[in-house]
Amino acid sequence: MSLQFFSSPTPLASDTAHVLGAGLLGLQAPAAAPAWPLQHVRAPLLGSDGLSFHEAWRVDSAPLAGVTEGIHWRRAGDLLFGVIELAEEPGRSDLRTLSEQAYARLFRLLDAQALPHLWRVWNYMADINGSADGLERYRQFNLGRAEAFLQGARSVVGRVPAACALGLAGGPLSIAFLAGPTPAVPIENPRQVSAYHYPADYGPRSPTFSRAALVYPPGQELLFISGTASIVGHQSVHPGDVVAQTRESMDNVAVVLDQANQRSRSGGHALGALSYRVYIRHAADAPRVQAVMAERVGAAPVVCVLADVCRAELLVEVEAQGLRSL
Repeated sequence: MSLQFFSSPTPLASDTAHVLGAGLLGLQAPAAAPAWPLQHVRAPLLGSDGLSFHEAWRVDSAPLAGVTEGIHWRRAGDLLFGVIELAEEPGRSDLRTLSEQAYARLFRLLDAQALPHLWRVWNYMADINGSADGLERYRQFNLGRAEAFLQGARSVVGRVPAACALGLAGGPLSIAFLAGPTPAVPIENPRQVSAYHYPADYGPRSPTFSRAALVYPPGQELLFISGTASIVGHQSVHPGDVVAQTRESMDNVAVVLDQANQRSRSGGHALGALSYRVYIRHAADAPRVQAVMAERVGAAPVVCVLADVCRAELLVEVEAQGLRSL
């Protein structure tokens, strides 16, 4: 089973029978609901003339498909991609409950499919830095996620998936995931405290993700670098300076990449050979962020999205991925 990654400002080609799942970035909705699981990140693209950007995972055989407890999924061999969206009740913040429900459903699906290991998760929610009942909404999300991990007999430290969590202007809690039969190889950053070991200053439950993960579809090595920001140790650095924050974020990406390459089975990955999503809090900062990215990754594909990072003082977050044959 061979996995391919498609990334383009143009829509998917007509041959979609082999699409495992996809992401759509931008405000423009698809003309019709696709047959495959689709996570629509409803946020403006920055520094792009296009209204949308398409990313898709393709496989070399027609996947099985289903809907289970609201999760739209496709499975090809031992690869599983799914998307779930849960809307909050109007006038009520129940992000903790929705997060726990979504992940509990996700784990039940993984167990039923005998593919128990999460590899990568993409989380998006409205008003991530807002507060309700005296607690920041991102921290509410972390509470619900961790509770579901524990209830689902999953570890909340060590062998946890790569992930991101970003805030959008509105919309449901949206979670997309890729899972498989074997555990991801978690990668941490020696410049940073592991997120799952953050002190209580950052909330009653630490975030449940690794800094990066190496995973192994048949005959391939897939590197996922989680959402990475201007954090050293566990503290945010360079407040108010988006250029310095972008450089610090990329310094962290480079260190994580070096750590991953020390464990790589494929000969290693290069900064300029990865695909990037960059989340920028203020649209006016996009040209400066893009300039730093060009300095660091050259002509590598970079798509910039207007989104809020999980800490209010952070102005930019970078994530990346790369796929190599073994």
